Amino acid sequence: MTYIIGTDHAGIKIKAFVISFLQQKGFEVIDLAPQNDERVDYPDYAKKVCEAVGEGANRRGILICGSGIGMSIAANRFKHIRAALCTDAYMAKMARAHNDANVLCMGERISGIGEVESILENFIGSEFEGERHLVRVEKLGNLG
Repeated sequence: MTYIIGTDHAGIKIKAFVISFLQQKGFEVIDLAPQNDERVDYPDYAKKVCEAVGEGANRRGILICGSGIGMSIAANRFKHIRAALCTDAYMAKMARAHNDANVLCMGERISGIGEVESILENFIGSEFEGERHLVRVEKLGNLG
């Protein structure tokens, strides 16, 4: 699995932690985020990540902004993306298990490092359960 990371200026501080965490777990990481905290627009980075996620199998994205809200709104505009804004471990687990989320959105101003670690553990450690959820996820692909 490859994780593609994008942030805006309000998500840059936890980016290094997220990248290090994923690499320690053995994942390939592609960093498409800015390299400093100068102001940028979150839709630009959501677009970069979502396009990269769509380029191949075994790719998931992680988007971070101040609250996670803007990134999740932007990401869910892409037909092949199921982005979930997660503020705790349970949300991350359910996003994968029930919704087959392929992009995790988080807010740097909402979640501290300990919570981010727990969210990541549950997102990467959970698999899509399929079965009754598969029909619902397939319907998502036919909306709009």
